Amino acid sequence: MADTLSSSSAAGSLFIVAAPSGAGKSSLVGALLAREPDIRLSISCTTRTPRPGEQHGREYFFLGQQEFIERQQAGEFLEWAQVHGNYYGTSRAMVEEQTRAGKDVLLEIDWQGAQQVRKQFPQAVGIFILPPSIGELEQRLKKRGQDSDEVIAKRVHAAAGEIAHAHEFDYVIINENFETALSQLVAIAQATRCRVRPQAARHSRLFADYGIQPD
Repeated sequence: MADTLSSSSAAGSLFIVAAPSGAGKSSLVGALLAREPDIRLSISCTTRTPRPGEQHGREYFFLGQQEFIERQQAGEFLEWAQVHGNYYGTSRAMVEEQTRAGKDVLLEIDWQGAQQVRKQFPQAVGIFILPPSIGELEQRLKKRGQDSDEVIAKRVHAAAGEIAHAHEFDYVIINENFETALSQLVAIAQATRCRVRPQAARHSRLFADYGIQPD
């Protein structure tokens, strides 16, 4: 098993954002990144074929299946999963490098991935996005116009199982009003930056002058 990552010297923070499909996670994350440019969205590795317009290193790092499996077995991923025959994973080295350099990193993953990440990075800040109701979630999925009724029914059914893990996260945001939910997400990010350890790493000289020694 890979070693636990320590944030004692990391100036950046790691955010995990999860939600059932249709809760508005991607829209909220996109708006957060536009407002908080110091937060970097993690780019996942995948074995699936690039779609038209996608570029290696921008949407994903596209890997061959054998390379992915070898890296997974070597413990190079914070979390990984196989979805519809393709592998997806988050680079452990990238997250460690970015946070040590003072960059905040955000992962858009599911609750299972979040569990994997917390085992290696227990200081990660988990945020779960909830829809105001299952009925509203279903309506949002229908308004997308992207899925059949059968697929929507499956997503709604799966949402109940995902929501059952919301209590495992540090924060829960109910996305009933987008601007309110975004304000709460921004507030969590800003408050996290003010925690003692990240502040001490960013301002080590000032902390030394004051004689402040974080545990």
